Amino acid sequence: MTMVGPNRWWLAIAALGLLSACGGGSSGADPADPAPLPTDSVSGTVTFKGNPLAGASVTAFITNSDSIYKTTITNANGNYSFSGMQTSGNVPGDYQFWVNKAGYGFYPSVGSGAKVARADYTGQFMGNGVTDIAIYFTVIDFIALAHAPLTAADFAAYDGSNPPVNLTNTGQQISYAAGDDASSRKGVAWPTPRFTDKQDGTVTDNLTGLIWLKNAGCFSPTIWSDAVTEVNQLASGACGLSDGSSAGQWRLPNLNELESVVDVSTGNPALPSGNPFFNVSSGIYWSSTSYFGGEAGSPNAWAIRFSDGRYMNDSASNLKATANNAVWAVKGSGGGAVKLQSTGMYVVFVSGDDGSQQAGVPLTYPRWLDNGDGTITDTVTGLIWLKQADCINGQWADAIAAVNSLASGQCGLSDRSTAGGWRMPNRNEMQSLSDRMENNHADFFDQTYTWKASQTLYQAPIFTNFKTFQYYWTSTTNAADTSEAWTVFSCDFGVYDMSKTSTGYTLAVR
Repeated sequence: MTMVGPNRWWLAIAALGLLSACGGGSSGADPADPAPLPTDSVSGTVTFKGNPLAGASVTAFITNSDSIYKTTITNANGNYSFSGMQTSGNVPGDYQFWVNKAGYGFYPSVGSGAKVARADYTGQFMGNGVTDIAIYFTVIDFIALAHAPLTAADFAAYDGSNPPVNLTNTGQQISYAAGDDASSRKGVAWPTPRFTDKQDGTVTDNLTGLIWLKNAGCFSPTIWSDAVTEVNQLASGACGLSDGSSAGQWRLPNLNELESVVDVSTGNPALPSGNPFFNVSSGIYWSSTSYFGGEAGSPNAWAIRFSDGRYMNDSASNLKATANNAVWAVKGSGGGAVKLQSTGMYVVFVSGDDGSQQAGVPLTYPRWLDNGDGTITDTVTGLIWLKQADCINGQWADAIAAVNSLASGQCGLSDRSTAGGWRMPNRNEMQSLSDRMENNHADFFDQTYTWKASQTLYQAPIFTNFKTFQYYWTSTTNAADTSEAWTVFSCDFGVYDMSKTSTGYTLAVR
Protein backbone atom coordinates (compact mmCIF):
# COMPACT_ATOMS: atom_id res chain seq x y z
CA MET A 1 0.00 0.00 0.00
CA THR A 2 1.31 3.44 -0.94
CA MET A 3 0.62 6.39 1.30
CA VAL A 4 0.60 9.92 -0.09
CA GLY A 5 3.37 11.82 1.63
CA PRO A 6 6.77 13.37 1.27
CA ASN A 7 8.82 10.31 2.16
CA ARG A 8 9.70 9.22 -1.38
CA TRP A 9 13.35 8.31 -0.76
CA TRP A 10 12.84 5.10 -2.73
CA LEU A 11 12.35 7.19 -5.89
CA ALA A 12 15.85 8.59 -5.60
CA ILE A 13 17.29 5.13 -4.98
CA ALA A 14 15.45 3.76 -7.99
CA ALA A 15 16.79 6.60 -10.10
CA LEU A 16 20.38 5.81 -9.09
CA GLY A 17 19.82 2.16 -9.93
CA LEU A 18 18.53 3.01 -13.38
CA LEU A 19 21.40 5.35 -14.08
CA SER A 20 24.04 2.79 -13.12
CA ALA A 21 22.30 0.08 -15.15
CA CYS A 22 22.24 2.26 -18.24
CA GLY A 23 26.09 2.33 -18.68
CA GLY A 24 27.72 1.70 -22.09
CA GLY A 25 30.10 3.39 -24.45
CA SER A 26 30.39 7.00 -25.36
CA SER A 27 27.60 8.51 -27.44
CA GLY A 28 29.97 11.01 -28.98
CA ALA A 29 28.15 13.94 -27.36
CA ASP A 30 30.14 16.49 -25.43
CA PRO A 31 29.31 15.83 -21.73
CA ALA A 32 30.27 19.38 -20.94
CA ASP A 33 27.45 20.73 -23.07
CA PRO A 34 24.31 18.72 -22.24
CA ALA A 35 20.96 19.75 -23.63
CA PRO A 36 18.92 21.67 -21.05
CA LEU A 37 16.16 19.63 -19.43
CA PRO A 38 12.62 20.90 -19.88
CA THR A 39 11.03 22.42 -16.79
CA ASP A 40 7.51 23.03 -15.59
CA SER A 41 5.56 25.70 -13.73
CA VAL A 42 2.73 25.93 -11.23
CA SER A 43 0.46 28.90 -10.57
CA GLY A 44 -2.71 29.66 -8.69
CA THR A 45 -4.68 32.11 -6.57
CA VAL A 46 -5.36 32.26 -2.84
CA THR A 47 -8.70 33.79 -1.83
CA PHE A 48 -10.68 34.55 1.31
CA LYS A 49 -14.46 34.67 0.92
CA GLY A 50 -13.95 35.05 -2.82
CA ASN A 51 -11.53 37.98 -2.54
CA PRO A 52 -7.76 37.88 -3.21
CA LEU A 53 -5.62 37.17 -0.14
CA ALA A 54 -2.27 38.92 -0.39
CA GLY A 55 0.74 38.09 1.75
CA ALA A 56 0.09 34.36 2.08
CA SER A 57 3.17 32.14 2.06
CA VAL A 58 3.03 29.29 -0.46
CA THR A 59 5.50 26.44 0.01
CA ALA A 60 6.63 24.03 -2.73
CA PHE A 61 8.04 20.84 -1.20
CA ILE A 62 9.84 18.30 -3.40
CA THR A 63 9.20 14.82 -2.08
CA ASN A 64 12.04 13.24 -4.06
CA SER A 65 14.58 14.84 -1.75
CA ASP A 66 12.30 15.55 1.24
CA SER A 67 13.15 19.23 1.15
CA ILE A 68 11.56 22.59 0.52
CA TYR A 69 12.02 23.57 -3.11
CA LYS A 70 10.94 27.20 -2.86
CA THR A 71 8.54 29.49 -1.05
CA THR A 72 6.77 32.51 -2.45
CA ILE A 73 4.28 35.13 -1.30
CA THR A 74 0.93 35.92 -2.94
CA ASN A 75 0.73 39.34 -4.56
CA ALA A 76 -2.02 41.95 -4.23
CA ASN A 77 -4.23 39.86 -6.49
CA GLY A 78 -3.69 36.73 -4.41
CA ASN A 79 -1.62 35.17 -7.20
CA TYR A 80 1.50 33.04 -6.89
CA SER A 81 3.69 31.02 -9.24
CA PHE A 82 6.69 28.67 -9.33
CA SER A 83 8.89 27.84 -12.30
CA GLY A 84 11.98 25.81 -13.19
CA MET A 85 10.56 22.58 -11.82
CA GLN A 86 12.29 19.34 -12.82
CA THR A 87 10.32 17.29 -15.37
CA SER A 88 12.79 14.94 -17.04
CA GLY A 89 15.24 12.26 -16.07
CA ASN A 90 14.48 8.87 -14.62
CA VAL A 91 12.37 10.33 -11.81
CA PRO A 92 10.19 13.40 -12.50
CA GLY A 93 9.83 15.85 -9.65
CA ASP A 94 6.97 15.15 -7.26
CA TYR A 95 5.92 18.41 -5.61
CA GLN A 96 3.49 19.22 -2.83
CA PHE A 97 2.14 22.71 -2.13
CA TRP A 98 0.57 24.23 0.96
CA VAL A 99 -0.25 27.73 2.21
CA ASN A 100 0.24 29.54 5.51
CA LYS A 101 -0.81 32.93 6.77
CA ALA A 102 -1.45 33.88 10.39
CA GLY A 103 -5.15 33.82 11.21
CA TYR A 104 -6.22 31.42 8.44
CA GLY A 105 -6.59 27.77 7.56
CA PHE A 106 -6.63 26.67 3.93
CA TYR A 107 -8.11 24.10 1.61
CA PRO A 108 -6.92 23.63 -1.99
CA SER A 109 -8.74 23.00 -5.23
CA VAL A 110 -7.18 21.96 -8.54
CA GLY A 111 -8.27 20.76 -11.95
CA SER A 112 -6.67 18.08 -14.08
CA GLY A 113 -2.98 17.38 -13.80
CA ALA A 114 -2.75 17.21 -10.01
CA LYS A 115 -4.74 16.11 -6.95
CA VAL A 116 -5.64 17.30 -3.50
CA ALA A 117 -4.28 14.97 -0.83
CA ARG A 118 -3.43 14.64 2.83
CA ALA A 119 0.26 14.05 3.45
CA ASP A 120 2.14 12.81 6.49
CA TYR A 121 4.91 15.27 7.29
CA THR A 122 5.86 13.74 10.62
CA GLY A 123 9.34 12.85 9.38
CA GLN A 124 10.15 16.52 8.84
CA PHE A 125 9.82 17.36 12.52
CA MET A 126 11.60 16.74 15.79
CA GLY A 127 9.64 14.06 17.65
CA ASN A 128 9.19 13.32 21.31
CA GLY A 129 9.64 9.56 21.05
CA VAL A 130 5.92 8.84 20.81
CA THR A 131 5.34 6.91 17.62
CA ASP A 132 1.60 7.39 17.26
CA ILE A 133 1.66 11.18 16.88
CA ALA A 134 1.63 12.55 13.36
CA ILE A 135 1.13 15.87 11.62
CA TYR A 136 -0.77 15.90 8.35
CA PHE A 137 -0.86 18.66 5.75
CA THR A 138 -3.58 19.14 3.15
CA VAL A 139 -1.69 19.73 -0.08
CA ILE A 140 -1.80 19.86 -3.84
CA ASP A 141 0.26 16.92 -5.08
CA PHE A 142 1.80 17.43 -8.54
CA ILE A 143 4.06 15.27 -10.72
CA ALA A 144 5.99 17.63 -13.00
CA LEU A 145 5.80 16.54 -16.66
CA ALA A 146 7.37 18.20 -19.68
CA HIS A 147 5.22 20.87 -21.32
CA ALA A 148 2.38 20.38 -18.81
CA PRO A 149 2.23 23.49 -16.62
CA LEU A 150 -0.27 23.39 -13.77
CA THR A 151 -2.60 26.37 -13.50
CA ALA A 152 -5.53 27.08 -11.18
CA ALA A 153 -3.74 25.45 -8.25
CA ASP A 154 -5.93 27.49 -5.94
CA PHE A 155 -6.47 27.72 -2.19
CA ALA A 156 -9.45 29.06 -0.22
CA ALA A 157 -8.81 30.57 3.22
CA TYR A 158 -10.94 30.01 6.34
CA ASP A 159 -10.82 31.90 9.63
CA GLY A 160 -13.80 30.46 11.50
CA SER A 161 -16.28 33.02 10.16
CA ASN A 162 -16.80 30.94 7.01
CA PRO A 163 -16.72 27.34 8.21
CA PRO A 164 -17.16 24.67 5.54
CA VAL A 165 -19.01 22.48 8.09
CA ASN A 166 -22.07 23.37 10.17
CA LEU A 167 -22.76 20.80 12.86
CA THR A 168 -26.24 19.46 13.48
CA ASN A 169 -27.93 19.22 16.85
CA THR A 170 -27.98 15.84 18.57
CA GLY A 171 -31.73 15.36 18.86
CA GLN A 172 -31.67 15.60 22.68
CA GLN A 173 -35.11 16.78 23.85
CA ILE A 174 -35.11 16.68 27.65
CA SER A 175 -32.92 18.96 29.76
CA TYR A 176 -31.30 17.51 32.86
CA ALA A 177 -29.33 20.60 33.96
CA ALA A 178 -29.23 24.26 33.04
CA GLY A 179 -26.81 24.67 30.17
CA ASP A 180 -26.88 21.07 29.00
CA ASP A 181 -27.46 19.84 25.45
CA ALA A 182 -31.26 20.10 25.36
CA SER A 183 -31.34 23.55 26.98
CA SER A 184 -28.63 24.94 24.69
CA ARG A 185 -29.99 23.33 21.49
CA LYS A 186 -26.82 24.07 19.54
CA GLY A 187 -26.45 22.91 15.96
CA VAL A 188 -28.57 22.95 12.82
CA ALA A 189 -32.13 21.85 13.56
CA TRP A 190 -33.43 18.71 11.90
CA PRO A 191 -35.78 19.29 8.98
CA THR A 192 -39.35 18.02 8.98
CA PRO A 193 -39.65 15.39 7.74
CA ARG A 194 -36.18 14.20 8.61
CA PHE A 195 -36.37 11.31 6.11
CA THR A 196 -38.07 10.80 2.76
CA ASP A 197 -38.99 7.32 1.62
CA LYS A 198 -38.26 7.27 -2.12
CA GLN A 199 -40.39 4.14 -2.62
CA ASP A 200 -37.53 2.43 -4.48
CA GLY A 201 -35.82 0.77 -1.55
CA THR A 202 -33.95 3.94 -0.58
CA VAL A 203 -34.45 6.63 2.06
CA THR A 204 -33.07 10.17 1.76
CA ASP A 205 -31.90 11.90 4.93
CA ASN A 206 -33.01 15.50 4.36
CA LEU A 207 -30.56 16.71 7.01
CA THR A 208 -27.39 15.39 5.34
CA GLY A 209 -28.64 14.53 1.86
CA LEU A 210 -27.25 11.00 2.19
CA ILE A 211 -29.25 8.14 0.67
CA TRP A 212 -29.62 5.04 2.85
CA LEU A 213 -30.73 1.51 2.11
CA LYS A 214 -34.24 1.22 3.54
CA ASN A 215 -33.72 -2.39 4.61
CA ALA A 216 -31.13 -1.95 7.34
CA GLY A 217 -30.96 -5.70 7.87
CA CYS A 218 -30.63 -6.97 4.33
CA PHE A 219 -27.03 -8.06 4.85
CA SER A 220 -26.22 -10.75 7.37
CA PRO A 221 -23.82 -9.76 10.16
CA THR A 222 -20.29 -10.42 8.99
CA ILE A 223 -16.63 -9.52 9.42
CA TRP A 224 -15.45 -6.08 8.38
CA SER A 225 -13.74 -6.76 5.04
CA ASP A 226 -16.72 -8.78 3.81
CA ALA A 227 -19.05 -5.98 4.91
CA VAL A 228 -17.12 -3.42 2.82
CA THR A 229 -17.04 -5.74 -0.22
CA GLU A 230 -20.70 -6.78 -0.07
CA VAL A 231 -21.92 -3.20 0.16
CA ASN A 232 -19.68 -2.12 -2.74
CA GLN A 233 -21.33 -4.83 -4.86
CA LEU A 234 -24.89 -3.79 -3.99
CA ALA A 235 -27.06 -2.85 -6.98
CA SER A 236 -30.66 -2.34 -8.01
CA GLY A 237 -32.57 -5.61 -7.86
CA ALA A 238 -31.06 -6.64 -4.51
CA CYS A 239 -32.26 -5.76 -0.99
CA GLY A 240 -35.58 -4.45 -2.37
CA LEU A 241 -33.87 -1.83 -4.55
CA SER A 242 -35.47 -0.55 -7.75
CA ASP A 243 -33.47 2.69 -7.89
CA GLY A 244 -31.34 1.85 -10.92
CA SER A 245 -28.15 1.86 -8.84
CA SER A 246 -25.18 -0.20 -9.96
CA ALA A 247 -22.30 -1.91 -8.21
CA GLY A 248 -19.78 0.59 -6.89
CA GLN A 249 -22.29 3.33 -6.06
CA TRP A 250 -23.03 2.09 -2.55
CA ARG A 251 -20.55 2.14 0.32
CA LEU A 252 -20.31 1.13 3.94
CA PRO A 253 -20.83 4.40 5.86
CA ASN A 254 -17.81 6.01 7.46
CA LEU A 255 -17.91 6.75 11.18
CA ASN A 256 -19.27 10.30 10.78
CA GLU A 257 -21.97 9.14 8.36
CA LEU A 258 -23.06 6.35 10.69
CA GLU A 259 -23.06 8.77 13.64
CA SER A 260 -25.24 11.21 11.68
CA VAL A 261 -28.33 8.98 11.93
CA VAL A 262 -27.98 8.39 15.69
CA ASP A 263 -30.69 10.03 17.81
CA VAL A 264 -29.42 10.28 21.39
CA SER A 265 -32.88 11.07 22.72
CA THR A 266 -34.08 7.52 22.18
CA GLY A 267 -32.85 3.93 22.00
CA ASN A 268 -33.41 0.38 20.82
CA PRO A 269 -32.68 1.53 18.17
CA ALA A 270 -31.23 5.00 18.63
CA LEU A 271 -32.79 6.40 15.45
CA PRO A 272 -35.14 9.36 15.00
CA SER A 273 -38.76 8.41 15.61
CA GLY A 274 -41.01 8.01 12.59
CA ASN A 275 -38.14 6.91 10.36
CA PRO A 276 -39.13 4.63 7.44
CA PHE A 277 -36.33 2.09 7.87
CA PHE A 278 -37.04 -1.55 8.66
CA ASN A 279 -35.03 -4.48 9.99
CA VAL A 280 -32.92 -2.07 12.03
CA SER A 281 -30.77 -3.87 14.58
CA SER A 282 -30.19 -2.58 18.09
CA GLY A 283 -26.85 -4.30 17.93
CA ILE A 284 -23.52 -3.12 16.53
CA TYR A 285 -23.10 -1.72 13.01
CA TRP A 286 -19.77 -1.53 11.22
CA SER A 287 -18.40 1.72 9.85
CA SER A 288 -15.84 1.76 7.04
CA THR A 289 -13.40 3.72 9.21
CA SER A 290 -10.40 1.82 10.51
CA TYR A 291 -8.92 2.46 13.89
CA PHE A 292 -5.63 3.77 12.54
CA GLY A 293 -2.61 1.79 13.61
CA GLY A 294 -0.20 2.66 10.84
CA GLU A 295 0.08 1.85 7.16
CA ALA A 296 0.84 -1.81 7.73
CA GLY A 297 -2.67 -2.48 8.90
CA SER A 298 -5.23 -2.00 11.60
CA PRO A 299 -6.89 -4.92 13.39
CA ASN A 300 -9.91 -2.86 14.41
CA ALA A 301 -12.55 -0.70 12.76
CA TRP A 302 -14.93 1.74 14.39
CA ALA A 303 -18.47 0.54 15.03
CA ILE A 304 -21.54 1.97 16.79
CA ARG A 305 -24.00 0.13 19.06
CA PHE A 306 -27.47 1.16 17.99
CA SER A 307 -29.20 0.27 21.23
CA ASP A 308 -27.93 3.60 22.56
CA GLY A 309 -25.30 5.09 20.20
CA ARG A 310 -22.16 3.98 22.03
CA TYR A 311 -18.93 3.67 20.01
CA MET A 312 -17.29 0.26 20.11
CA ASN A 313 -13.52 -0.09 20.39
CA ASP A 314 -12.77 -2.93 22.78
CA SER A 315 -10.61 -5.22 20.58
CA ALA A 316 -13.38 -7.81 20.48
CA SER A 317 -16.65 -6.37 19.19
CA ASN A 318 -14.80 -4.33 16.56
CA LEU A 319 -12.00 -6.73 15.63
CA LYS A 320 -12.06 -6.78 11.83
CA ALA A 321 -11.18 -10.43 11.35
CA THR A 322 -13.54 -12.05 13.84
CA ALA A 323 -16.38 -9.75 14.94
CA ASN A 324 -19.65 -10.29 13.08
CA ASN A 325 -21.49 -6.97 13.09
CA ALA A 326 -24.52 -5.60 11.28
CA VAL A 327 -24.10 -3.98 7.87
CA TRP A 328 -25.86 -0.95 6.40
CA ALA A 329 -25.37 0.79 3.06
CA VAL A 330 -25.27 4.45 2.06
CA LYS A 331 -24.61 6.42 -1.11
CA GLY A 332 -24.55 10.03 -2.29
CA SER A 333 -22.42 13.01 -1.40
CA GLY A 334 -24.82 15.30 0.39
CA GLY A 335 -27.12 18.06 -0.76
CA GLY A 336 -29.05 18.28 2.49
CA ALA A 337 -29.27 21.05 5.08
CA VAL A 338 -25.69 20.35 6.23
CA LYS A 339 -22.50 18.80 4.94
CA LEU A 340 -20.73 16.24 7.09
CA GLN A 341 -17.01 16.59 7.68
CA SER A 342 -14.74 13.78 6.56
CA THR A 343 -13.16 11.58 9.20
CA GLY A 344 -9.64 12.53 8.07
CA MET A 345 -8.78 8.92 7.20
CA TYR A 346 -6.94 8.54 3.91
CA VAL A 347 -5.05 5.25 4.21
CA VAL A 348 -6.72 2.44 2.24
CA PHE A 349 -6.96 -0.92 4.00
CA VAL A 350 -9.44 -2.57 1.60
CA SER A 351 -10.97 -1.22 -1.60
CA GLY A 352 -14.11 0.78 -0.87
CA ASP A 353 -13.31 1.62 2.75
CA ASP A 354 -13.20 5.09 4.28
CA GLY A 355 -9.62 5.69 3.18
CA SER A 356 -10.47 5.05 -0.45
CA GLN A 357 -13.82 6.91 -0.43
CA GLN A 358 -12.84 9.88 1.80
CA ALA A 359 -16.46 11.03 1.83
CA GLY A 360 -17.36 14.34 3.45
CA VAL A 361 -15.89 17.84 3.69
CA PRO A 362 -12.09 17.50 3.91
CA LEU A 363 -10.10 18.97 6.77
CA THR A 364 -8.39 22.35 6.36
CA TYR A 365 -4.69 22.94 6.98
CA PRO A 366 -3.71 24.45 9.27
CA ARG A 367 -6.96 23.60 10.98
CA TRP A 368 -6.46 25.29 14.34
CA LEU A 369 -5.93 28.99 15.00
CA ASP A 370 -4.52 30.18 18.32
CA ASN A 371 -6.23 33.49 19.07
CA GLY A 372 -3.65 34.49 21.69
CA ASP A 373 -6.30 35.05 24.37
CA GLY A 374 -6.73 31.57 25.81
CA THR A 375 -8.96 30.42 22.95
CA ILE A 376 -8.49 28.50 19.72
CA THR A 377 -10.66 28.49 16.61
CA ASP A 378 -11.47 25.40 14.58
CA THR A 379 -11.52 26.58 10.96
CA VAL A 380 -13.55 23.51 9.92
CA THR A 381 -16.56 24.14 12.18
CA GLY A 382 -16.03 27.75 13.29
CA LEU A 383 -16.28 26.75 16.95
CA ILE A 384 -14.11 28.57 19.50
CA TRP A 385 -12.61 26.38 22.23
CA LEU A 386 -11.01 26.98 25.60
CA LYS A 387 -7.29 26.32 25.10
CA GLN A 388 -6.53 25.18 28.65
CA ALA A 389 -7.78 21.60 28.59
CA ASP A 390 -7.23 20.72 32.26
CA CYS A 391 -8.86 23.67 33.98
CA ILE A 392 -12.33 22.20 34.60
CA ASN A 393 -12.50 18.82 36.31
CA GLY A 394 -15.37 17.33 38.30
CA GLN A 395 -18.71 15.56 38.21
CA TRP A 396 -21.04 16.24 35.29
CA ALA A 397 -23.43 18.70 36.97
CA ASP A 398 -20.62 20.60 38.68
CA ALA A 399 -18.68 20.79 35.41
CA ILE A 400 -21.69 22.25 33.56
CA ALA A 401 -22.09 24.86 36.30
CA ALA A 402 -18.39 25.73 36.09
CA VAL A 403 -18.58 26.20 32.34
CA ASN A 404 -21.72 28.32 32.66
CA SER A 405 -19.85 30.71 34.96
CA LEU A 406 -16.60 30.71 32.97
CA ALA A 407 -15.36 34.19 32.05
CA SER A 408 -12.27 36.13 31.05
CA GLY A 409 -9.66 36.01 33.81
CA GLN A 410 -10.28 32.32 34.46
CA CYS A 411 -8.58 29.27 32.91
CA GLY A 412 -6.04 31.40 31.06
CA LEU A 413 -8.69 33.51 29.31
CA SER A 414 -8.12 37.14 28.35
CA ASP A 415 -10.84 37.25 25.69
CA ARG A 416 -13.25 39.53 27.59
CA SER A 417 -15.86 36.78 27.67
CA THR A 418 -18.49 36.93 30.40
CA ALA A 419 -20.38 34.33 32.39
CA GLY A 420 -22.98 32.64 30.23
CA GLY A 421 -20.93 32.98 27.04
CA TRP A 422 -19.45 29.49 27.25
CA ARG A 423 -21.07 26.06 27.26
CA MET A 424 -20.12 22.44 27.72
CA PRO A 425 -19.90 20.92 24.19
CA ASN A 426 -22.62 18.54 23.12
CA ARG A 427 -21.79 15.13 21.71
CA ASN A 428 -21.56 16.31 18.09
CA GLU A 429 -19.39 19.30 18.99
CA MET A 430 -16.91 17.31 21.05
CA GLN A 431 -16.64 14.53 18.50
CA SER A 432 -16.01 17.06 15.72
CA LEU A 433 -12.49 17.65 17.09
CA SER A 434 -11.45 14.19 15.96
CA ASP A 435 -9.08 13.23 13.16
CA ARG A 436 -9.24 9.48 12.57
CA MET A 437 -5.67 9.47 11.30
CA GLU A 438 -4.55 10.11 14.89
CA ASN A 439 -4.10 7.24 17.32
CA ASN A 440 -3.77 9.43 20.38
CA HIS A 441 -5.62 12.73 20.14
CA ALA A 442 -4.57 13.96 23.58
CA ASP A 443 -0.87 13.65 22.75
CA PHE A 444 -1.43 15.18 19.31
CA PHE A 445 -3.27 18.19 20.74
CA ASP A 446 -0.46 18.77 23.25
CA GLN A 447 2.46 18.24 20.86
CA THR A 448 5.14 20.74 19.79
CA TYR A 449 6.42 20.45 16.22
CA THR A 450 9.90 21.73 15.36
CA TRP A 451 11.44 21.55 11.89
CA LYS A 452 14.34 19.08 11.85
CA ALA A 453 16.18 21.05 9.18
CA SER A 454 16.31 24.36 11.05
CA GLN A 455 15.22 23.29 14.55
CA THR A 456 12.80 26.21 14.53
CA LEU A 457 9.34 26.05 16.05
CA TYR A 458 6.66 25.24 13.49
CA GLN A 459 3.56 24.57 15.57
CA ALA A 460 3.02 25.02 19.29
CA PRO A 461 0.56 22.73 21.12
CA ILE A 462 -3.03 23.23 20.00
CA PHE A 463 -4.46 22.80 23.51
CA THR A 464 -2.64 23.18 26.79
CA ASN A 465 -2.44 20.11 29.04
CA PHE A 466 -4.89 17.92 27.16
CA LYS A 467 -5.06 14.95 29.52
CA THR A 468 -4.28 11.46 28.21
CA PHE A 469 -6.39 8.44 29.16
CA GLN A 470 -9.15 10.64 30.56
CA TYR A 471 -12.83 11.08 29.77
CA TYR A 472 -14.03 14.51 28.69
CA TRP A 473 -17.67 15.33 29.37
CA THR A 474 -20.25 16.26 26.79
CA SER A 475 -23.49 18.02 27.73
CA THR A 476 -25.51 15.16 26.20
CA THR A 477 -27.28 12.75 28.53
CA ASN A 478 -27.51 9.04 27.70
CA ALA A 479 -31.25 8.53 27.06
CA ALA A 480 -30.91 4.80 27.75
CA ASP A 481 -29.73 5.58 31.29
CA THR A 482 -30.23 9.19 32.35
CA SER A 483 -27.83 8.76 35.26
CA GLU A 484 -25.12 8.72 32.59
CA ALA A 485 -23.78 11.27 30.13
CA TRP A 486 -21.84 10.77 26.94
CA THR A 487 -18.11 11.36 27.16
CA VAL A 488 -15.24 11.35 24.68
CA PHE A 489 -12.15 9.40 25.65
CA SER A 490 -9.17 11.69 25.19
CA CYS A 491 -6.94 9.22 23.35
CA ASP A 492 -9.11 7.42 20.77
CA PHE A 493 -11.92 10.02 20.77
CA GLY A 494 -14.55 7.33 20.97
CA VAL A 495 -17.94 8.26 22.46
CA TYR A 496 -18.70 6.33 25.66
CA ASP A 497 -21.31 6.49 28.42
CA MET A 498 -20.22 7.30 31.98
CA SER A 499 -21.98 7.88 35.28
CA LYS A 500 -22.64 11.57 35.92
CA THR A 501 -21.21 11.15 39.43
CA SER A 502 -17.82 10.14 38.00
CA THR A 503 -15.07 12.71 37.66
CA GLY A 504 -14.11 13.93 34.19
CA TYR A 505 -12.47 16.83 32.43
CA THR A 506 -14.31 19.43 30.38
CA LEU A 507 -13.53 21.61 27.42
CA ALA A 508 -15.60 24.76 27.04
CA VAL A 509 -16.88 25.94 23.68
CA ARG A 510 -18.72 28.89 22.20
